[in-house]
Amino acid sequence: MTIAKPRTLVLGAGAWGTALALTLNRNLDNDVYLWGRDRSAMQKIRQQRINERYLPGIILPDSLHVLVEGSFPEEIDLVVAAVPFQTLRDVLTNLVGKIKGISCIACACKGIEKGTLLRADQIVAEITSSSVNFAILSGPNFAMEVAEQRPAAITIATHSDRWAQELVRRFHSESFRPYFSDDIIGVQIGGALKNVIAIAAGICDGLDLGANSRAALITRGLAEITRFGVAQGGQLETFMGLSGLGDLVLTCTDDKSRNRRFGLRLAHGASVRDAITNVGLVEGATTATALVKLAEQMNIALPISREVADTIAGITSPRQAVQNLLARDPVAESAGLSRATDGSR
Repeated sequence: MTIAKPRTLVLGAGAWGTALALTLNRNLDNDVYLWGRDRSAMQKIRQQRINERYLPGIILPDSLHVLVEGSFPEEIDLVVAAVPFQTLRDVLTNLVGKIKGISCIACACKGIEKGTLLRADQIVAEITSSSVNFAILSGPNFAMEVAEQRPAAITIATHSDRWAQELVRRFHSESFRPYFSDDIIGVQIGGALKNVIAIAAGICDGLDLGANSRAALITRGLAEITRFGVAQGGQLETFMGLSGLGDLVLTCTDDKSRNRRFGLRLAHGASVRDAITNVGLVEGATTATALVKLAEQMNIALPISREVADTIAGITSPRQAVQNLLARDPVAESAGLSRATDGSR
């Protein structure tokens, strides 16, 4: 079968998946397909040409193919996964066998899988053959602003030179600028762990601790992300870039961030269940628990992430978590930034 245009399938019709599908669709050399698990919701989106729940007011052009469960084109070379991270394995397992010609899976969701404690690249490697390339997309972006074509940038990391060039080509537009990297581990870690630190930032602001505290928290949060990421095999400079510092600052300081809003609600006395019911999907909540387990196995101290996980588990309160952090023994600011283990941090 000869494909007239490259075909991209976006898995996940939430805000981010829909925004990425719109971005890809602006390149007229691509055929773009958007899939979601909720059949009735996808039928409504297809008929009304709007994703009212996640991107109200954004019209989907007729050239963007909206799929319902089971309706896939015969051959797809690129799959972009923008599903909730903890569902990534199930979604890919169920769908990859139904699609022919997959050459690259690019994940736009980041986290650490519960139970297995695996990253996205490790999950994809278990599900697919070695001939399928892996890529990760991450950066300081809110879906609505991308959908509105406000200027934005993102990092795309892959080990394939061909797919690095091809992904940049497919995503690049007048308002969306991709940068490429080969650090698939560092880009994933930055995107996953910033959600945990954003919960802590929300708690900090919810307790009205002030701008000084927020700045200190973000800075020390970046140190945790860097320490853990380097120990996993990431490159130090990645954590100073878009998928590290850039994404961290955005997620910690703007109330469009669900993770930040979740922390705010915990600080105001809401239960974890009530906060999630109000805010919606909070990737950092599940990542925090898996993260501290993995960090324990690797003997890496992540004090902020630990307090977030303990707060979510009900072991401590938001205010006590802050007091626990302040009571820790002082250390040199640069201690452990590029070393895997140092119990004094």
